[in-house]
Amino acid sequence: MAIDLKGLSQHQLNELIHRAESRKTELTKEKIVRAREKVLALLKTEGLTLDELFNGRVAVRKTRRPAKAKFRNPADHAQTWSGRGKRPRWFNAALAAGKKEKDLLI
Repeated sequence: MAIDLKGLSQHQLNELIHRAESRKTELTKEKIVRAREKVLALLKTEGLTLDELFNGRVAVRKTRRPAKAKFRNPADHAQTWSGRGKRPRWFNAALAAGKKEKDLLI
């Protein structure tokens, strides 16, 4: 199936790209479902469960939330810092100007 891309408008190209990405996502999901079904069928024929196979340690992904901000730039309240990682320039400048960390706390 050949598509003449040169004859398509910007809108038609965007629509084509969107449809292709949607189809790609569908194919990936279908592949995962088939693989999961194969694994579960194999476990069933062997008389095992996932817990038995992995000794009750099935991997669970943990998501981390961003740390809450602890410090705020007094000159620009949109700039905050959680206290983790490298100090921002505004924080170092405020300390150099004589402010203390407790003065910058939210």
